[in-house]
Amino acid sequence: MKKTKRSVNRRNSLKANPRKSPSGTRFAEVAARLAEIGRGFHARGWVLGTSGNFSAVISREPLRLAITSTGLDKGSLAPEQFLEMDGAANVVRGEGRPSAEALMHLAITLGVDAGAVLHTHSVWSTLLSGSHASQGGIALEGYEMLKGLEGVRTHKHREWLPILENSQDMIELGERVSKTLRESPGIHGFLLREHGLYTWGAGLQEAKRHVEILEFLMEVLVRSGAAQSE
Repeated sequence: MKKTKRSVNRRNSLKANPRKSPSGTRFAEVAARLAEIGRGFHARGWVLGTSGNFSAVISREPLRLAITSTGLDKGSLAPEQFLEMDGAANVVRGEGRPSAEALMHLAITLGVDAGAVLHTHSVWSTLLSGSHASQGGIALEGYEMLKGLEGVRTHKHREWLPILENSQDMIELGERVSKTLRESPGIHGFLLREHGLYTWGAGLQEAKRHVEILEFLMEVLVRSGAAQSE
């Protein structure tokens, strides 16, 4: 009888405190890692002000993402500022609301089966996405750092970063993102015009590495003058 009572009490405790459930533990771990990554990106000047947003998959069935709440200073980002969001962009855990760009995160997660999506607003991505918008994208080729992208084995690789027109209509923009991912299989990221970079990975570490590689290469292009618009 006592054993049954303890079991009932334990189940009730898990319901009362979802952060101690397996999914709650996973959410807390992912939120802490995302907060750490966000603070690091801020220190490097990639997500100043309230710019940028980050997400990572907690579960696939049902689809659940940990994602930044809107309007946050990424330099002081904390785990409790993250939300858990379902596949329809509804908040199921946490207080606040996700960025309007949450639909972009869902489009990428579903489009390439990503485990994490990271969005930065660096000076370099803003400049390049504006100066090369008429060309539809920008090519990164011949750099050793390209080998840091998943699946790339040689510096001779040509990485194409599509540039999409920005929009305040997130549903329409999400549809264009999905179309771009279908039409350009194998890309590791894309730019929004005069806005910033979106990249992703199978997990957080891979997505973080892709941000570092692509931000490095975009900075090289701007600083060297090698990416002058035509």
